Amino acid sequence: MIVRREHSDDIDAIHAITAAAFRGVAHSAPPVEPGGDPGEATLVSWLRDDAGWIPELSLVAIEDDRVVGHVVATRAYVDARPALGLGPLSVLPRRQRAGVGSALMHAVLGAADALGEPLVGLLGNPSYYRRFGFLPAQSVGIAAPVSAWGENFQVRTLSQYDGLAGRFQYAGPFDRL
Repeated sequence: MIVRREHSDDIDAIHAITAAAFRGVAHSAPPVEPGGDPGEATLVSWLRDDAGWIPELSLVAIEDDRVVGHVVATRAYVDARPALGLGPLSVLPRRQRAGVGSALMHAVLGAADALGEPLVGLLGNPSYYRRFGFLPAQSVGIAAPVSAWGENFQVRTLSQYDGLAGRFQYAGPFDRL
């Protein structure tokens, strides 16, 4: 497996993988159109068209010349100071629990750190994301965009973290879901 930046010819595969990964999952965003793909698949397309898109942080996992996973981090803010919002992270269902998601997470966190970003925020299962160094956001003074998210909203501080604290705000397209 290799992890690399997304290419324009990966877009259809990324949409299909994201839709498959989130279809039928209890915590998935509802479809934007009735009967359509889960909201996460549409979100990736919206993010690509947003000023918060960072091409260096849209990564795919490739096996046998096929895309099997995708992760993206986009511009976010903590009280108007730059940060990153991670997600969605998607892996083809038949390749889940085989290390693809872990490889994507390590790659995107390393790339974000290399770009000098201070922290990454995400909404997800703490028992999964803890292995990548994520902590409940409130433990470092970061307030979730939605207070009801509680410990499911987490952050991973990076090398340039300097005590940044305040309310987290994802890129605009997240608010459309």
